[in-house]
Amino acid sequence: MRTLILVLAAAMVYTATFAADTNSTTTPIEAKYTAAIEGRTADILKALELNEPSKTAHVHDIIIAQYRALNAWHSENDAKLKAAKVDTNAVAQIHASLRKLHDDFLARLAENLSLGQIEKIKDKMTYGKVQFTFAGYAAQYPGLSEANKQKIQELLKQAREEAMDGGSAAEKTAIFTKCKGKINNFLSKQGIHPAKQKASLATNSAAQ
Repeated sequence: MRTLILVLAAAMVYTATFAADTNSTTTPIEAKYTAAIEGRTADILKALELNEPSKTAHVHDIIIAQYRALNAWHSENDAKLKAAKVDTNAVAQIHASLRKLHDDFLARLAENLSLGQIEKIKDKMTYGKVQFTFAGYAAQYPGLSEANKQKIQELLKQAREEAMDGGSAAEKTAIFTKCKGKINNFLSKQGIHPAKQKASLATNSAAQ
């Protein structure tokens, strides 16, 4: 019995030493990344204002798992996308797996949250760029019709769906920058231009 105890103790010491050695090479990077996504997730949960501890914990785990899954996906596929950028079929196939991650994530959230709460998560994961960008257009074009406002919001929310899966803040920003180009083209087709808008405002102001 004493021999068995000594063997088990030795095994525990070896395991602990091995784990310590392994963690010493991965902990700094992993700890930094874990702290970052835990911080983002805490910010999201604060916005959701969930009152049930069990639901809060479950949603926390869903969000953390998504951040990790996206990080793993980009680590595996970003180089492939860059190499295949001229091959639209290859790019589409690579993106298919990302779309599945996206859809599965939303499906898990839908099992626990309302549509309004999911909207908050989408906004938090994209730094509130829908509201910020829309406010900019509303300020630049105060005479926009409701139909045009709805179209702008529609385009911005389409960009948000894509940006949610971005691998970095820079990538998310680039997606919204591209979206602004689409919005500007849309407004131009409606005959709405910044210079014309300013001239119209000046005329209206003078008339008053």
